[in-house]
Amino acid sequence: MIAIVDYGVGNLFSLKSSLAAIGAEAVVTGDPAVLRGAARVILPGVGAFGDAAEKLAAAGMREAVLREAAAGKPLLGICLGMQLLFEKSLEYGEHEGLGLIPGSVVDLKPVLPEGLKVPHIGWNALRLQNPAHPLMKYTREGDCVYFVHSFYAVDCAAWTLASAEYGVPVTAAVAKGNVMGCQFHPEKSGPAGLKILKAFCEVTP
Repeated sequence: MIAIVDYGVGNLFSLKSSLAAIGAEAVVTGDPAVLRGAARVILPGVGAFGDAAEKLAAAGMREAVLREAAAGKPLLGICLGMQLLFEKSLEYGEHEGLGLIPGSVVDLKPVLPEGLKVPHIGWNALRLQNPAHPLMKYTREGDCVYFVHSFYAVDCAAWTLASAEYGVPVTAAVAKGNVMGCQFHPEKSGPAGLKILKAFCEVTP
């Protein structure tokens, strides 16, 4: 069973529906005990980093997520959920992340060529840096996935599985041990996204 962490900032219904579409049992929960009993954990998220980090802590789920990650359980962060995996974010101030993957989250706007808008919204092709990683098991170079974000992860090249081009290379997927993340929304990315979720369901703890 997969536990989808509910702390008030995730696109939970479409994610659970996508997992059901590939035959995966999932439950949306804000209960640390349910996370403990799950085989895998997904940390979704939309909105601002600082607000999400506060809500995660206030819900008692920050420590629960860290505990499950430390136990070696497969953990997947999606969009803002991926950003929370890093050490810090500079979105409207400096905010502490979960520190599970080295790196920072910074504003995309200052590095974009003129004419490209923020937020970055739309479909982009994946460029695979580590195609052998289990999360990329069914993904092929050039598969297109759906992004919606204004900030992106940097200083994390050693952990980057895939990037996408939006005027500059944008970190698209990362992994360090049992902790994985996708900046894009696999639940909104059609067949390519379902392949990512299927691969995550098959990652060996």
